[in-house]
Amino acid sequence: MPLLSTNLPPYTGKHDVGTIDLEIPVNPPRRVDETINKETGEPAFQVDTVLFSVFYPSVNGSQGSKEKHLWVPKPIALHAEGYARFAHVNNWLTNNVFALGLWTLVGGNTVPAEVDVRMHGTSRSSHTYGDSAESHQDDYGLPEFPVIVFSHGMASARTSYTQYCGELASRGNLVIAIEHRDGSGPGSLLMHNGTAKGVFHISEDQLDPKPDTPKLKELQLAMRQIEVEEAVKVLRRINDGEGSEIFKSNPREEGKVLSDWKHRLNMDRIAIAGHSYGATLALQALKGAPSEALPFVGGIILDPGKSSGPLNHDINVPIMVIHSQSWSSKHSIFGGRPHFDVVKELVEGVMKRKKFAWFLTSKGTTHPSVTDAPLIEPMLLSWTTGSTIDAHEGVNQYVKVSETFMKYLSDGHRREVLKEEVSHPTYNDETRKIENPDIAKFWQVHVSPSTFCAFPGLCGIEKDRRTAVPYTA
Repeated sequence: MPLLSTNLPPYTGKHDVGTIDLEIPVNPPRRVDETINKETGEPAFQVDTVLFSVFYPSVNGSQGSKEKHLWVPKPIALHAEGYARFAHVNNWLTNNVFALGLWTLVGGNTVPAEVDVRMHGTSRSSHTYGDSAESHQDDYGLPEFPVIVFSHGMASARTSYTQYCGELASRGNLVIAIEHRDGSGPGSLLMHNGTAKGVFHISEDQLDPKPDTPKLKELQLAMRQIEVEEAVKVLRRINDGEGSEIFKSNPREEGKVLSDWKHRLNMDRIAIAGHSYGATLALQALKGAPSEALPFVGGIILDPGKSSGPLNHDINVPIMVIHSQSWSSKHSIFGGRPHFDVVKELVEGVMKRKKFAWFLTSKGTTHPSVTDAPLIEPMLLSWTTGSTIDAHEGVNQYVKVSETFMKYLSDGHRREVLKEEVSHPTYNDETRKIENPDIAKFWQVHVSPSTFCAFPGLCGIEKDRRTAVPYTA
């Protein structure tokens, strides 16, 4: 472990956490359009496989037979080249400099989850039943876990948010973190048909025909949505009892325990979450949801993009939008209007459709606070981003409110900050003090059902475990 790096901390929920990397072929491959990557001569926006990391509650005390996953997966040179391409300095010398920098800053840091261990509630013979306060029982007496599909931001990867995903898994959720190969990430290893190749960041100049920036964002978001759809298909197959087939088709040779996962995923309680570019994608994936391809009954939207294309307003399920303090405090023009106003209007629009929605600011945080980076490099990230919250507390607050939202989707009850009325109609414009000091220390509330529902006839709770939606009283 290099001197400049800090270990990721153990998870704090009541469950131990397991993780599995799955890369599953998409048959037939799905292509967004005919745009070609001039460097490779291949389609630039085609999904051949879908890759994601699964984080899940595991049997306490289980030890995996494989080494824990590295936070920067091997080969480190591939990721170094990816970051060099982002910086437009891709050559032998700079790639080696970036590789040395990655090793110096991150080194052998590992994800604190055991690899390919049994899911909570099953014994080695799959006959010992368990229980979970966060789950409900299926017809066989085994706990089913709610599902969260997570989409990463620009210049990120599936491993960039392992603490957030793992903490939610330790609290009784199954979380998958997708790795997008749409050209927005630095570098990814694609394993398909017995070969492995690097997939890197793409700029407009590398494409034929060359798109303008809005068109590139449109293509990337379309590809991301296909990857989400394919990941959901894999989850359904696992839940239907095809875990052994999924394991056999995974070139990463993980997933031996998936055969025990039949009926273990609560696909009626599946939410989509995303950060930055991934938040823009999550909003897009909620258009028409829940549907067969996109069965999401709620969305967790973290710092929706300011430069990743228009934000979808056509949403008919509960959502929770969280801004970091840096995202709310910086005045940014988005489509000719302040970005904060656009987001607030979007959330209020969901409320007008009789679905509960929240818009919050996490105090003291900056855009990277939900990622692993501040935990691994706390001093460096605090100095460069201006974050004033403790790195561990920053992630913890995102986890706590996300857990609270998932419980709301389960039973329709608002808890903690989700019970609060609006305290700040706009950022830092306080009109009502939050009395609970533990909430007031960390949150500003901009849109809340507790305020919205003060108007007669607008709100109520329908007792529907799938959506927990408001109805017209």
